[in-house]
Amino acid sequence: MQSNRCVVLAARPDGSPKPSDFRVEERAIAPLGDGQMLCKNHFVSLDAGFRNWMDEGSGDAVLPAMPLDEPVMGLTLSEVIESRNTQYQPGAMLMARFAWEQYTVTDAGDFISPLGDVRYPLNYYLGVLGDTGLSAYFGLMDYGQVEPGQTVLVSAAAGAVGSIAGQIAKHLGARTVGVTSGAQKCQRLQSDLGYAAAIDRTAGDLQGQMARACPDGVDVYFDNVGGELLETVLNNINDEARILLCGSVATYNQTEPKPGPSNLFQLTTHHAHMHGFMTHLQLPRYDAARAELAQWIADGHLVVHEHRLQGIDQVGQAFCDLFAGVNFGKTIVEL
Repeated sequence: MQSNRCVVLAARPDGSPKPSDFRVEERAIAPLGDGQMLCKNHFVSLDAGFRNWMDEGSGDAVLPAMPLDEPVMGLTLSEVIESRNTQYQPGAMLMARFAWEQYTVTDAGDFISPLGDVRYPLNYYLGVLGDTGLSAYFGLMDYGQVEPGQTVLVSAAAGAVGSIAGQIAKHLGARTVGVTSGAQKCQRLQSDLGYAAAIDRTAGDLQGQMARACPDGVDVYFDNVGGELLETVLNNINDEARILLCGSVATYNQTEPKPGPSNLFQLTTHHAHMHGFMTHLQLPRYDAARAELAQWIADGHLVVHEHRLQGIDQVGQAFCDLFAGVNFGKTIVEL
């Protein structure tokens, strides 16, 4: 094993990422030092949120900015194949924040979630049992306080997190409404994911669509989008509404800052609550959450939808496709 194919950040994206922003390279695999291990990455997860750290100077308290001409940071489903680290033995399976590459050498200082006894398909650990499904789970279970009969609105409802959030909310007894793009996805939200109603954000008149889809107002909003859509939602919230801030895909590609919602006083008049949360901070709870999600799958309450591609050459294009709305459910690439 002398070389490693990886996807590097070839250029800073200007707005929405395009395939030319990424480049596949072949690089040597460094020999292991003390405390390091070599992992084979079986799957790469494509997550729109990582666009946030591709800009110059975008590093923050969560993650550093990605350097140019280096492998792109992302989530992987990986297997330890050689180890000089006492915590991890060959054969251990991990969900980790490594990079878009076939092999990773690490000192285990990255974000790593050991899978232990793997009982489910490996791809599930990047989707419904990975950070996307866990984001839906922790957001709704920790902050949603969903009660039967309430209206739960989910943005980017056909995406990786949204497709799970809507199903969890329905299982908890809520009336679920999804926001997505295009008539076909709206239809699939209802037929495939059990949403009670769907809103097409590309069809105009968002306020009118939302009023018709949520005639009793919005009790819980699971926000994957931010931007102007959040402002529309705030005009439709009920008293004691809960706004769960999971992502902000509408802002990741901005080249200039835009004004935030102008109606935040709606939170005051409706004594509503807005919570931001980061799933990786709940790492000690992953095993318990996965067990409950897996039980819901077994009981038929959760249906898994996946957009899967093959080969590392597809990774950059697959990431760009997220912003074009090509996927339905979780996007992964099998390496």
